[in-house]
Order: sequence, then C-alpha cells, then structure tokens
Amino acid sequence: MQHSAVLNVMIKAAHRAGRGLKRDLGEVEHLQVSLKGPRNFVTAADRRAEETVREELAKARPDYGFLGEEGGARAGADKSHRFIVDPLDGTTNFLHGIPHFAVSIALERDGVVVAGIVYNPANDELFVAERGKGAYLNDKRIRVAARQRFADAVVACGLPHYGRGDLALARREIAAAQQAFAGLRRYGAATLDLAWIACGRLDAYWERDLSPWDLAAGSILVREAGGFVSDCDGKGDIFTKGEVVAGNDTMHRELLRLLKEAGSEAGKDAIREAAAP
Repeated sequence: MQHSAVLNVMIKAAHRAGRGLKRDLGEVEHLQVSLKGPRNFVTAADRRAEETVREELAKARPDYGFLGEEGGARAGADKSHRFIVDPLDGTTNFLHGIPHFAVSIALERDGVVVAGIVYNPANDELFVAERGKGAYLNDKRIRVAARQRFADAVVACGLPHYGRGDLALARREIAAAQQAFAGLRRYGAATLDLAWIACGRLDAYWERDLSPWDLAAGSILVREAGGFVSDCDGKGDIFTKGEVVAGNDTMHRELLRLLKEAGSEAGKDAIREAAAP
C-alpha cells in the first residue's frame, strides 16, 4: 500500500527503535539467570527506544509536539500536530523475555488521532492505519472479526495489580466475561490487544487505568478496521478516562452491557460490605 510521507517517517522510527529492542531482548534472556536481574537494563532499553523514536521523528517533523511515556510532553512550534509514543508497551513481558511487546506511535492532529502504527519487532509484525484509508498488517488489509456468537468469542482484558485499580470491580467484570464468552485472555500489552482486535485475532477487549500512549495508535487501527472503540460507558472519552472497550459492533455492545451489570453488582457488594457489622 502507499503510505503518506508522515506515516513513512513513523514506520522508519519504529523500525529503528525495534531493532534495538530486538537486540536487547536477547540480552534480557541472558540476564534472567543473574542475581541482579534485568530490570535496570530494561529501564534503560525503554528510554533508549523512546529517544530513538523522538530523534527520528524530529528529523522529519521538528515542529511537531511529542508525548512519550518516558519523557512526558514536549510542546512544538506546530500546535496542531503531536506524536504520541509508547516506546516499549509490554515492559513486563520484555523484562521476562516474553516476545510480546511493541513500539507504538500515533499522530494527533487538532486533538484527533489521524495515523497510528504498532510494531512488534520480535515477530516483525507492523500494524498501520491512517484516517479514512483502512488498517493493514504488513501491507495486507485487515478487518475486525465478523463473529456474532458470544460463545465463540475470545476476549482480552487487563488485570489490575494489588493496590492499583478497583480489584472488586475487576473480579465482577472478569466473572461476567467468563460466563459469556468462549475464552478470556490477558496478554500484557494494550497496544497489541487493540491491534489484534483490528486483525480479528481477538473479538473484544476492555481495560482500565491506561494512558494516552497505550490507546492512541491502537484506537485508530480498530476504527479503520471497521471496529468500535469507546470508554467503559460507551462514550468516546477514552484518553481522559484512561479506559477502553473495543470490538465489532455486536461484541462491543455486549461487552458494554456486561461491564455495566458488573459495575452495578460491584456497587451492591460495596454497600453490603459497608453495612456488615
């Protein structure tokens, strides 16, 4: 497929950062057996990847703003455009030598994401999308799954860590999904969960407590692949709320319904616990 000039810049940046991460993954696998472990090494790899992406993007678009997980926000002279970058989504996977992680780059224009890429250097899968031009995996057009039967669907989710997020709500939501769908998965990389929705490997996905760089590129992939993306209330405020529900029309609506019911039950649980002697 023909890419726009700016998408080519984003792809080049992701490939360059990805080469470093793939090389570092081999080092992580060696460091697993050391007493110190690879955590400090992975932190450095994450930062190197973001700096690589930022440098590559700045060569071609020096006036654009930049929002990265590691370096935070940097304003640009061009107030209409901003790159949103997660240089290593799936850090915990990477830390353990699990080859399921990605470089994620999105381009925002006047507050709207207009292009996005998600690149897993471990298996050389490149997902790309531009507004109005469809979504692609390694230059092959992709679409969300057409499945309509919930009993056939495989759904991905996030799992909050102890002390972070609403564990009681998560338990209710997971229980509801387990009863409704064929399978539930937790892969540990939000950008790839969304990319896998876009190419039909997953039927639906939800997660809370996310950041813009977790959502930006993946959200346009899903939409350009014919899917639906919203917050957990069915509205479009995914970046401010830091939450996402995605899937085809049928799965998206059903998952929203289940989450609403689970939230209601979790609220009743909280009231009962508060009233208990």
